[in-house]
Amino acid sequence: MEKIEVKIVNRSTNPLPAYSTEQSAGMDLRAWLQEPVTLQPLQRALIPTGVYIELPAGYECQIRPRSGLALKRGLTVLNTPGTIDADYRGEVGVIVVNLSSEPQTIENGERICQMVVARHATVEWVCVEHLADSERGAGGFGHTGVK
Repeated sequence: MEKIEVKIVNRSTNPLPAYSTEQSAGMDLRAWLQEPVTLQPLQRALIPTGVYIELPAGYECQIRPRSGLALKRGLTVLNTPGTIDADYRGEVGVIVVNLSSEPQTIENGERICQMVVARHATVEWVCVEHLADSERGAGGFGHTGVK
């Protein structure tokens, strides 16, 4: 398994983002709050983490929901996946939305999302008049049927 070094500043009192198991792809990231935040149904808020990162060039960090939080409480990350670019140096903030029918309270130190660090490519567009044929062709939404 490839490992990379990523510089991090943690201004919160919470532990650093961490993997829950040895083969986890995402690290749990925690809310850094002076007081709890209660989200009403369909309300969203930018939740601070107190974490700042410096990714190497060619990498991004994706912010994704935690499945248990989404299933049990209806809390999810609104712009999924959120993208942190390698040249961003600000605080990692997480846009959390309450999709449940009940108010939900986020506490300081609560694990609110996962961070996945991944390589990415930079695209150089090549303008052409036609694209190569493929088995799928232009088939889109639902083109393979329902069952």
